[in-house]
Amino acid sequence: MPIRSRALTQLTLSAALLTLAVGSPPASAASGGHGAAALRIATYNIHAGSGMDNVFDLDRQAAALRALHADVIGLQEVDVHWDPRSQNLDVARELAKRLGMRVSFAPIYSLDPQAAGGPRREYGVAVLSRYPVRAAANHEITRLSTQDPNPVPAPAPGFGEVTLKVRGVPLQVFVTHLDYRADPSVRVAQVADTRRIMAAERRAVPGARQVLLGDFNAAPSAPELAPLWKELTDAGPASGGSYPADAPVQRIDYVAVGEGVRVRSAVVPDEAAASDHRPVVAEVALRR
Repeated sequence: MPIRSRALTQLTLSAALLTLAVGSPPASAASGGHGAAALRIATYNIHAGSGMDNVFDLDRQAAALRALHADVIGLQEVDVHWDPRSQNLDVARELAKRLGMRVSFAPIYSLDPQAAGGPRREYGVAVLSRYPVRAAANHEITRLSTQDPNPVPAPAPGFGEVTLKVRGVPLQVFVTHLDYRADPSVRVAQVADTRRIMAAERRAVPGARQVLLGDFNAAPSAPELAPLWKELTDAGPASGGSYPADAPVQRIDYVAVGEGVRVRSAVVPDEAAASDHRPVVAEVALRR
């Protein structure tokens, strides 16, 4: 079985509490042709709601997300009552509210409040969805903490997963943020953990389709990512760079799809203001 953090029960409850009432599923999922269900999915490192100017502007961020017209969005660098840099807001919930989407948040860090009785300070990844979240998990992968002055690689939460159903097709959506350091050793371990967890989850739900969304902090050709491409397909090999947002020269943000998911197209929208990354959007079809 996959390793799950002790916060799993809390995460699942939070996902239920944060589920927002929305209308019918979007038209893009109505038919994928040839018995497939179409879906528009995206990944976006939102830089805690701040743009290249380092100004926190949640309205600007929501507008950028809305312009993606995506059915499912994986978010990285998400603050939940973290500190003044994001006005101590629950950024995950606020964005979901503005977009009329469901949300599931998976914290990497969950720290004691700064003041007694306040909410926990959390930072992590999230999934926004126009479909109900049927299940949610916060898996542990190897991490090198940024909160510990003398960190050592160790299992830690923040590899989020939600299970959706798109026109009868079960879909497991994973969202991740891999280590940023030049030394690839932690990413090597994270990729191994990711493959193990995704394989176990796939076996647990026969017929489920899988997508992996995230900031991998490595180029597609990086040796540490090579094992991922044994089971997954990079949706955007010709989509262009995603970082930095004002003049993207690196492609480190990914939509990756598993067996039974066909990529129709992928683009990096010309969005340079809302974050220090650009989003990546892919049109896919889920085989029934």
